[in-house]
Amino acid sequence: MSMQMTPFIMLDGKAEAAIRFYEEALQAKVVFKQTFGDAPPQSWNRPLTEEERKRIAHCVIKAGDTELFVADADAGEYDQPGSQVSICISVDKADTARQTYESLQQGGQIVRPLAAIYFSPAYGIVKDKFDVVFQIFTKRS
Repeated sequence: MSMQMTPFIMLDGKAEAAIRFYEEALQAKVVFKQTFGDAPPQSWNRPLTEEERKRIAHCVIKAGDTELFVADADAGEYDQPGSQVSICISVDKADTARQTYESLQQGGQIVRPLAAIYFSPAYGIVKDKFDVVFQIFTKRS
């Protein structure tokens, strides 16, 4: 089983500014960046406003040997104190994602049900019984 855990900072419309800040403060380099507007149109159940299209859907920055994920959350998704930073668990198989997701949700709560999404065959978000937010991400084969 292959598993990687990466800190994931979720912001509400401030991800682009945070990325620029971390580039300077941490001498970080952007490895990957995608806006909500870059996603396939069928990914959304409604048309996005121009402002929503500019929001950061996912960005990977590298500072030294460490990767950090930064993105803008969907409105209201991360509105609890302390939920701006989560841990993204990346796995190779959907079965592993399902097992990890189900294990972490015991005594916790579902934030986003585990399901196929345009960037992953199995992606979901769960808050464990200690109020730690985990994003479960399955890599495409």
